[in-house]
Amino acid sequence: MVLKELRDHQHTIQLVIDTLAGDIETACKMMTDTLTAGNKVLFAGNGGSAADAQHLAAELTGRFVKERKALPGIALTVDTSAITAIANDYHYDRVFARQVEAFAKPGDLFIGISTSGNSQGILNAFETATQYGCKTLGLSGRDGGKMTGICDLNIVIPSNATARIQEMHILIGHIMCQAVDDMFQ
Repeated sequence: MVLKELRDHQHTIQLVIDTLAGDIETACKMMTDTLTAGNKVLFAGNGGSAADAQHLAAELTGRFVKERKALPGIALTVDTSAITAIANDYHYDRVFARQVEAFAKPGDLFIGISTSGNSQGILNAFETATQYGCKTLGLSGRDGGKMTGICDLNIVIPSNATARIQEMHILIGHIMCQAVDDMFQ
């Protein structure tokens, strides 16, 4: 079982290397351009993708590998009062869009993470981010879902296995954070 899981991971990462390296470079540029312009990065996802959103935002506000100035990364998944109030007053599908409306400015980057690419709350947040002049980056899997049609760039992990998709999302997030570290020496 262990070797099978490792080989599945290895196969998925090889597919990512073969098909997505250019998109990952573009994503790195999107993030570094946003931050060097003095704008912020907003992250959102559900479940494991929420944990990834928080993790990546923390890599910006804290640090990734090396010492550098703190950078504005905000996970829209952490304020339980806002999430529950918005879900109660509007609908759960609005919890991220409503926060994007509150925090986004033109030139910011919204990163939505959804293994299926079909999370309605993430789709709504993409639409709001676009309305507010944000750049939009998706991290998805399977066939990319509806995210493919609504964000500037959707990095679609070529796998149907949620675990493999999530593993690649955090790897790509770490590569983006390394690009930020390299930019902000």
